[in-house]
Amino acid sequence: MDRNIVYPGSIPLDTDLLSANKNAMVGLGFLIQAVLGTSTVADGLACQPTNPSSMSIVIGPGSIAQLGPVDILAYGSIPPDPTDLIMKMGINIGSATFALAAPPSAGQSINYLIEASLQESDGTPVVLPYYNASNPAQSFSGPSNSGSPQNTMRMQRVQLQLKPGLPGNTGSQLTPSADSGWIGLYQITVSYGQTQITLANIVVVPTAPFLAWKLPALRPGVASGVQSFSSNGYFAVPTGVMQVEVEVWGAGSGSYASVPGLASGGGSGGGYARKLVTGLTPGQLISVTIGSGGPGGTASGGAAGSGGTSSFGQIVSATGGSLNYLATVGAPENGATPGGIGVGGDVNFVGSAGQAGLSSQGGLGGASPIGGAQNSGTTGVVGSFPGGGASGAGTGGASGNVAFNGAPGGGGLVVVRW
Repeated sequence: MDRNIVYPGSIPLDTDLLSANKNAMVGLGFLIQAVLGTSTVADGLACQPTNPSSMSIVIGPGSIAQLGPVDILAYGSIPPDPTDLIMKMGINIGSATFALAAPPSAGQSINYLIEASLQESDGTPVVLPYYNASNPAQSFSGPSNSGSPQNTMRMQRVQLQLKPGLPGNTGSQLTPSADSGWIGLYQITVSYGQTQITLANIVVVPTAPFLAWKLPALRPGVASGVQSFSSNGYFAVPTGVMQVEVEVWGAGSGSYASVPGLASGGGSGGGYARKLVTGLTPGQLISVTIGSGGPGGTASGGAAGSGGTSSFGQIVSATGGSLNYLATVGAPENGATPGGIGVGGDVNFVGSAGQAGLSSQGGLGGASPIGGAQNSGTTGVVGSFPGGGASGAGTGGASGNVAFNGAPGGGGLVVVRW
């Protein structure tokens, strides 16, 4: 950032002070640009009903940062600079009040728009004392002793404006668009006969560029927040978060029961996907679905089933493990294949197949990626979590004529990190 240099004994110039102000503004403008970019950003400027309620609203203190020329007009003795652009900030320390009117016809409503823009103007006129070089004992009042006041402040403010739309039948009235160079902040709806504005009448315009978060809300580190889902639910995007990393496991398939003389094959593992999800909005709700492990077959004739699909919204998912189409309740020895697959991820992996039943030993259950396979037992064993396929069931008795139940697959899982 530029800094002025002055020397002992030199005559101070007006540009020494003016340049210091200008350099500070330019430096802050580039800092704002480095942090927030060059798009218009609003902060504060809360819209509230009056207290007590009336047909007026109050816009509180706040600011707007907006790209604009350094100086369209000369800044004292410093010439104008209308070409170079910087981010400039308009600040309102006080509040502004606007009165609204209800439409004149029954059954009608009207939408008002509160719009804002950066306003730069010179003001605070003062009659300044001047030095009389010809007679130092005598001071001048104003330039050339004219007594004329001069502006002493170049002010940057948030200019606010209330723009009414056209009345229309309630539900069909339209909100006016923002004027060129302005940004819409709030829509206020007023109905026929209304005598008070309430919070329910005030809605933030979807395109209003309010800051979504501030520095204290930032979370340092690679993953400072983790949320796991083993059952259906919703992920609420935290304050200050606009992207998350998601891992999804589909559920494993179940295994059939064995039959006399035939052990059953193992179930296959669910798929896996991993994705960086961007463009999120703090407070946004994203549905999370968790696949259930496929049911296990029973010695009484119940069939085994495939694993369910897990998903993070409509963004990324992983299917569950499938059953081998050659395996049946009466011929359960074939292992389940193929495994589930990841869909929509930056990486998508396939779950492993289950092993076929061998003699009296049930087949091993397949694994979901980053999961474990399941060792077999006499009866089927539940698939390893997350997403593992169930192991097959063996046979027992002197001649292997005793059948045992299969088992369900491992359930799915979704892990979100931010």
